[in-house]
Amino acid sequence: MLNIDFSQPILAIDCGTSVMSLGVCVNHQRFEINQNIGAKQSENLLPALRDLYAQAGIDTPQLAAIVFNQGPGAFTGLRVGIGVAQGLAAAFDIPLIGVPSLDALAYSLPPCPCVLAAMDARMGEVFYAFFDTVKQQRLSDYCVGRANDIKLPEHQSQCLVAGNIQVSGSLNIIDYIEKMPTANNFLSLATTGRYPASTAEKASLLYVRHKIALTVGEQIALKDSKK
Repeated sequence: MLNIDFSQPILAIDCGTSVMSLGVCVNHQRFEINQNIGAKQSENLLPALRDLYAQAGIDTPQLAAIVFNQGPGAFTGLRVGIGVAQGLAAAFDIPLIGVPSLDALAYSLPPCPCVLAAMDARMGEVFYAFFDTVKQQRLSDYCVGRANDIKLPEHQSQCLVAGNIQVSGSLNIIDYIEKMPTANNFLSLATTGRYPASTAEKASLLYVRHKIALTVGEQIALKDSKK
């Protein structure tokens, strides 16, 4: 098991949505860059990283670890993020820490016994998972499915919902908070030590969905179902 000195600079890379988010913690001070750039992460990530380093007064060799969005999320963006993280980690022998995006979303809220973290997965579906952020436990698997089909975990009667998509179905919802995590949320979770570090070659993404696109026929059927 790799041990990380979290008193040293830690970098976080999140390319899982249309908002590219980079953050670094240096001497207990946070620096963050968020850019809504759609699918242009590959051409903007390294220039933004240089800007972040300039703000923080550091460079890659000083990093004790690199945190990355492990997914689920936008397939191409996640691949860009982990690719850059692995490249930097391999070049400078820096450990990597993967943090699932649904964890980062759930723990960005005030503690609650039942939180549903839900993100748009396209194709008429959502990525989701339930958490007890008071006891720091995940209450379900990481899932993908239709929003209206989501059921509460056993022994839970209500939940707080957070994310970028509305859900209804049979859920008894306390409140809905429209938000998405940023690099600082990934940093905060990584520094708890609850997420294992790995070498660059062993780092991997969390694949909840193995099919990333609909056929033409499925796209037509989805459009017809919304009429």
